[in-house]
This record gives sequence, C-alpha cells and structure tokens, in this order.
Amino acid sequence: MAAAVRVNQAGYLADEKKYAYVMGDGGALDGAGFTVVDEDGRTALRGELGPSTGKWNSAYDTVRTVDLSALTRAGTYRLRLTGQDAGRSRPVRFRVGSARQVTRPLLEDGVHFFRTQRDGEDVLPEATGREASHLTDERAVVYASPHYDSATGRTTDTGLTEVAGPVDVSGGWFDAGDFLKFTGTASYAVAQMLTAVRDAPAVPGLPEEARHGLRWLDKMWDGTDGVLYSQVGLGAGNDRIRSDHDVWRLPEEDDALTVEPGDPDYFVKYRPVFRANEPGDPVSPNLAGRVAAAFALAAQTEAEDDPSAAGRWLAKAAAVYAKADTRPRGALVTTVPGSFYQEDAWQDDMEWAAVELARAADVLDDGRRARWEREAAGWARAYVRSGARGTLGLADVSALAHADLLSSADAGEEVSEVLEADLGRQLEQGGKRAAGDPFRAGVVLTDFDAVPHAFGLVATAELYARATGDHRYDAFAARQRAWVFGSNAWGTGFVVGAGERYPHCLEHQVANLAMSRTGKGDILRGAVVNGPNRADRLRKPSPSDAVRPCSAAPEGHAWADFDGRGAGYVDEVGAWQTVEPADDFTSTALLALSLVAARS
Repeated sequence: MAAAVRVNQAGYLADEKKYAYVMGDGGALDGAGFTVVDEDGRTALRGELGPSTGKWNSAYDTVRTVDLSALTRAGTYRLRLTGQDAGRSRPVRFRVGSARQVTRPLLEDGVHFFRTQRDGEDVLPEATGREASHLTDERAVVYASPHYDSATGRTTDTGLTEVAGPVDVSGGWFDAGDFLKFTGTASYAVAQMLTAVRDAPAVPGLPEEARHGLRWLDKMWDGTDGVLYSQVGLGAGNDRIRSDHDVWRLPEEDDALTVEPGDPDYFVKYRPVFRANEPGDPVSPNLAGRVAAAFALAAQTEAEDDPSAAGRWLAKAAAVYAKADTRPRGALVTTVPGSFYQEDAWQDDMEWAAVELARAADVLDDGRRARWEREAAGWARAYVRSGARGTLGLADVSALAHADLLSSADAGEEVSEVLEADLGRQLEQGGKRAAGDPFRAGVVLTDFDAVPHAFGLVATAELYARATGDHRYDAFAARQRAWVFGSNAWGTGFVVGAGERYPHCLEHQVANLAMSRTGKGDILRGAVVNGPNRADRLRKPSPSDAVRPCSAAPEGHAWADFDGRGAGYVDEVGAWQTVEPADDFTSTALLALSLVAARS
C-alpha cells in the first residue's frame, strides 16, 4: 500500500513547530526524504524523514515525522516524498500563515454553524434555506421527568405528567444533529463564546450569536419561583410516545403536525419542558454553576456599553449561584435521560461561577467581589481534592475557572500554585497520551469526544501560557491542532469546510435533508464532529427511510484501511458516533481558536 502523507490542512502558524506525518511500510520508507515547493514551484525545504513514532496498523507498520518548522514565510506549499516510495505517493498541499490568517476563516465558520443551529422565529433562511420552527415552544407545558429503563434507554411511562406551564422556551439552538435544547450545553457554549468576546480579537457575528443563545438561556431561568428548566423536547420515548430521536425530518415539519393528546407524535409538536429543580428546592450545582457563569460573563461584556443591563445580568447570576445545591446526593442533573450527557464533577462549575461573579463585580464596582473570589478559591481547592478531575470539555470546565482565577491580583500565592499545578496536570496528562501515539494525539481515540477534547487541550495550553508566561506546552498544542485538521491516520479534518478533506455525510437532520433540497453543500460549515471512536461501535448504521443516503470515503480506500489501535472512523450519515456535530464541540473549538488568534 502506498505511503500516506498527513498534514494540517487548515494551516500551520509561521512561528510554531510544524510537523507532518508519513505512514507506510517501514522497509519502503527507509532512506526516504521529502521536498517542499512553494506556489511558484521553487524548492522551499528538503530533508530526510524523522524517526519512527510507532506502528499504526498491519498495513502501515511505521509512522515517520516530517519537520516543517523551518518554513516561516506565509504561503501555500506542496509536500512530496522522495526516495523509493515516492512514485506512489501524491503531493499534499498545506498552508503557512500568521495566527490571525490561519484562524480567521475557521472562526467565521464556527459562528456560521451556530447560525444554522437556530430554532424559533430567528431562524436565518440564508444559512439553511429553512423556515421558523417549533413556534409551539412559546407556550410549552412543564412535565415531570419520565422514568427510563437503563437497559433499553426507553421510557417506561405510558404518558407524561403535567406539572406547570405554559412557559416561553422558544428560540435558542438545537443541541446537535437532533432538535433537542439543553440548558447544560447551551450555557457551556454561551459562556465560552462570551469568554472569547471578552479576551480575543473580534470575530464578525460572534457577540450577536452569543446573545442569541443568552436570550434563550434567560428564558430557562424562572427567577420568580427559583426554578431552572433543564431541557426542551423529549429525547427518548417508546412505542406509545414518539420522541425527537424517533423522527427524521426538517424542524419546521413539527409545527405542521395535526395531533391530539394521546397521539404518538403529540410530544414531537408540543414539546415538553423539564425542570432541574422543584420550586423552593436547590439546583444541581453543575447546572447552577455554568448558568451563573454565563450570566456573569454577560455582565462583564455588557458593562462598558450598557451598565444597567450588566447590573441585571449580575443580579441573575448571583441568584442562580445562590440556588446551587452544594451538598448534592445521587446523580447530577444533566439531561432527560441523564445518559445523554453524564457528569461527575461539579466543584469546577461552582469555581467558574464564583470567579466570573467576582470579575463582573470588579468591573461594576460591586462590593461582593472579594467574597466571591474567596469562594472561587475554595471551590478550586475542593475540585483539586475531588476524584473527578478531567480536562476541558463539557463535563469539566476547571481550566476556564482556574485561568480566570489566576488572573486575579488577589488570588494569593498558595492558591496560584494550586491552580498552576492543576492546569499543568491537565496538559501533562495529554502529553503522556501523545507520547504513546504515532500522530501525537493527546486524547483517547477510542472514547467519545476525542476531537472536542483535543480542542480543549489547545485552549488549556493557551490559557496556561497567558496566565503564567510559560510557553512550554505550545508545541504540544500545535500538534493537537494539526491532528484535528488532518495530521491523523485518516487524513481528514474533523471540522466541516476546513481544508480539502472533511466530513460530508453528517448525522444531522438539517444538513442531510436541506442539502438535498437546496443544493447547498456548505450548510454546516464550521461544525465540529466527534471524530474517531472505538472501532467496534461503528457497525453498519440503519437509517430510517426519510434519511437521504450519503457516504463519503477517500479515493481508492475504505476508511477502515486507516483504522488502528482499536480506533475507527467513518463518514456516513447514521454514524453518529463519529460524524454527529454538537454545540459544545464547536464552542470549544471557537474558544481555542480565538485564544490562538489572540497571539497576534
């Protein structure tokens, strides 16, 4: 099998360490070298392949590095192999540019993705060609959470029990490839967007899109009764109650249904709302923390232009924070059912809320700043002592909280040491994984969320360097970016529209159906997918009759040719394990790339 060259298709930064990879037969690659030519065909760099980083699979028993770091001039280049295997290997294009040049189109595409995810009246037809959707969410009914069979994942109830309403929960974003809306993921995305607005160069449309999500999040908080709504839509039903996941369609088709109570599709049109807490009860601390953080970040970003609005956001953030259940028992509240998004850590969410409250109080001259900062330090220590420490992603926001607390002049030496050590721990954990991976990926390729966790490591490295002035993890972060954008075994990027090869057959109803109707092939530009997963999870999908068939593979290959070390990838509608995009995936990428752009 011909050697395969893998590069960062989105582009390398001119001033960073730059690596490509060649995977092939060890004997055939012995003595091989490489040549890089520029746009005018002139040789810009040549050299020998670096040492083997390990075996990938039986067909590609060695992976060799190509050091491109000497290329510092912005431009587009072609890399080709020289030596005995060169004749069967095609030249590969890549780009070099400044941080701003490389990240700007990626950031604009990330905003585009969220625009395509909009629900309610504010749907943008020019983005998708579709119409306003789920207008019945304007007067939605609140129901008790149904019971679920842990083996099947289906509800055991024959109906839902109404408890309150109506409430207006219209608008917001669809969570992923389906049409459910979750407070947990939306608050995470909004808070990351607002962090980027606050700390990074301006991205067209990003503040407006963050406010779109923020307006919906505000609807999910009932300050009068002290209730936080956690979800809109039924995620899993049964033979008598059809759920969002049981129907493949465009979202506006739900509004056109003619249904009565008791009909199987009743809750597809009249979508139920579920609570995170009962009136008077505390709120699960993971949700309370990240919602409070989002509101407090809104206060910070509004403070200069609209101090009155900023004050209202601060009051809401403080109210949600005060409702947190800081002695939770049992499972944390995430979604209904909870298996959709599982979470063990919660002290990190409380730390994030407290430090953002303190920062908002600082810019608004509120006397509670010192108290919230002390509480943030306390939650940071509690997180470090917990047994649920991870790296940046939907289930762990400690990196964001630590970095903002470190930026405080009053954090104190002892707390600063704890925070720096834990940020370093997260990056060292990724570094140990990368050392054992031929492509230097710092994530678990056989687990869910490999790509967003890679972006999380990029963001964490940027945050660490900002907070400490220590750039020891810059090269590690560059390799994680490169892996996400094509320097991996499959030779594909995992962000739609970035580079020459990226996902085309997404597990996403609007992309699948609206593309066939409108002919727009870039509907979900900017979407970030899960990427590789455990290979034995990727059984042949069985999509419903409503799905537009779609399958894409590299020319002359099946994706399985590149599977290795238990990890697999496939670009086919129905393969939600690898090509379903999600809001939290894309918001983490937006934040990471915004922080990279800020280097300029």
